[in-house]
Amino acid sequence: MNMRLTQAPIDTLCANALRFLAIDAVEAAKSGHPGMPMGMAEIAVALWTRHLKHDPADPAWADRDRFVLSNGHGSMLLYALLHLSGYELPVDELKRFRQLDSRTPGHPEVGHTPGVETTTGPLGQGLTNAVGMALAEKLLAAEFNRPGHAIVDHRTWVFLGDGCLMEGISHEAASFAGVQRLSKLICFWDDNRISIDGEVEGWFADDTPARFRAYGWNVIEAVDGHDVEAVDRAIREALANTENDIGPTLICCRTTIGHGSPGRAGTADVHGAPLGAEEIAATRAALGWTHGPFDVPDEVRHAFDARARGASRHADWQARFDAYAAAFPDEAEAFTRRMAGRLPVGFDILSNAILRGVAREAATLATRKASQQAIGRLARALPELLGGSADLTHSNLTDWPGCGVVRADQPGRHINWGVREFGMAAALNGIALHGGFLPFGATFLVFSDYARNAIRMSALMRQRVVYVMTHDSIGLGEDGPTHQPVEHIPSLRLIPGLDVWRPCDAVETQAAWNAAVLRHDGPTLLALSRQNLPHQPREADQVQAIVRGGYVLAETPSATPAPALVIIATGSEVQLAMAVREVLAAEGVGVRVVSMPCTAVFDRQSAAYRNGVMPAGVPRLVVEAAHGAGWWRTVAEGGAGGDVIALERFGESAPAARLMARFGFTADAVLERARALLAGSAGHG
Repeated sequence: MNMRLTQAPIDTLCANALRFLAIDAVEAAKSGHPGMPMGMAEIAVALWTRHLKHDPADPAWADRDRFVLSNGHGSMLLYALLHLSGYELPVDELKRFRQLDSRTPGHPEVGHTPGVETTTGPLGQGLTNAVGMALAEKLLAAEFNRPGHAIVDHRTWVFLGDGCLMEGISHEAASFAGVQRLSKLICFWDDNRISIDGEVEGWFADDTPARFRAYGWNVIEAVDGHDVEAVDRAIREALANTENDIGPTLICCRTTIGHGSPGRAGTADVHGAPLGAEEIAATRAALGWTHGPFDVPDEVRHAFDARARGASRHADWQARFDAYAAAFPDEAEAFTRRMAGRLPVGFDILSNAILRGVAREAATLATRKASQQAIGRLARALPELLGGSADLTHSNLTDWPGCGVVRADQPGRHINWGVREFGMAAALNGIALHGGFLPFGATFLVFSDYARNAIRMSALMRQRVVYVMTHDSIGLGEDGPTHQPVEHIPSLRLIPGLDVWRPCDAVETQAAWNAAVLRHDGPTLLALSRQNLPHQPREADQVQAIVRGGYVLAETPSATPAPALVIIATGSEVQLAMAVREVLAAEGVGVRVVSMPCTAVFDRQSAAYRNGVMPAGVPRLVVEAAHGAGWWRTVAEGGAGGDVIALERFGESAPAARLMARFGFTADAVLERARALLAGSAGHG
């Protein structure tokens, strides 16, 4: 198989260098996906050597282009590009592809490899991350750019494959990107018509160009993906379109998976397995590649080396930014702060003052309403706060006075995502990764199932994203079991790095929001009630203790030196624990009520603090209107037995009060279980 003679020799060399770095790394690892890197090599050469704006010396440069490898299984293509472009990724790391502690894991991981913008692998999510990045760029440009001072002006480029387009999230993302006219989003479709199971015509026969045109995209069809000049022309056309604000661009590149392999090109066999020594030798012969494994000619390294170009473009931008800072010092300072992810000076003091004010108000209201009020308070201090809802704004209560709505032709701070829970969550990750905003998104808690994998990716990437999930239990009432979450809270708590807060009143809700904003190493999910919840009185030290995830809310005076029973509750069930404590206190029984709005944060506290809140040797009764499997460890750790009042079946359609009574979430029902526990006749602990 011979490369086209019309292609410049250096382009041929560059494309083949990418192919063989991927081939050799996959062979060394005896694991990986060589087919996509071999098929998209010329597309990568056209973009990375001629158009991509980046600086290998500073992968975090604010105005760099963002490059997203949505078909992340082809990670060796990206690693080869980063290595050759001059990033801190030496060839030894390519040789250690997919090995323990290497900087070249099986799929790209942000924060792990310099130059990687997002963690990709779950197909379709990279594309959706890119939509979030492009939206962030557009909104930041509208907010900070001034006539003659374009400090935000970059593009988001995406490589994607058939698998990304088959995933339903691609519909959500592409539809949203089209209606928002994200013209600086440019995607390359690797149209090789092969997936793991073989030729896709039996299960993927969409008219993809027509589909994207229907979304409002500019579509460039029939580009020969193995012709660098043809790809270059398509890129130039796409760049011209970005200036006309006519929407994002999809460049349809016809390619052959595993291009260059005599025995496997165009087949599923080359998708996800090493070629093997015999086929590698045949491919070297077919492409005229005489270099050994991981050996790259100097002229190829020179062609890819982006260090001088990147430094020059970065310096030009810095000069323009300095002029901007001289003319608009406040805006420049705010932009720098926000892109660095720093909060305003004194925000921790302000947030504490806000929390104390909410405690003084002592309001009784639904925690979803308390969340809306918290958003409004924080938004006044945090211009970077950007959020919205998946078509449930007036149920999730995510708007606030003066927020302004985001539209294609107008900036704002509130996003109507439409009924796109998964797309919303993955785009929020992209917004967070881009920088400059603190994003949040909302839906009903039960629909976290739709968004779950993107929520997991937030945690995996340690991104500061806030998920506002309302209607948190059977307490939502008449909508019935399809909308009443049961297993959702405990299952979300199992995601490593995700802080799940279920506040019991407005004070805990504000504290949860404060904690979410102050957190810099991962996402936060707020599970909020539809129904009103009573204010719980607290002393000043108790208000401050909320941010520790669990604390002593109330204790019978006679409970010292140790209570007879510790009742642990969250959310709407805290009021039941408080009512039971009052009854038992009147009978001379010492009871401690522990409010546990966030188990993950509580678990991160010192052992001394945790033991002080829940002393060993005292029976524990847990009350939560959700599946109780996760609570039995808490009961067992007490060493004195206990019980869990939970919900381990689907709900019913009825008014909330009737449902709570039916399923045992009343003060009388909890009191009965508490008495049984105290008498030593109950429990599974």
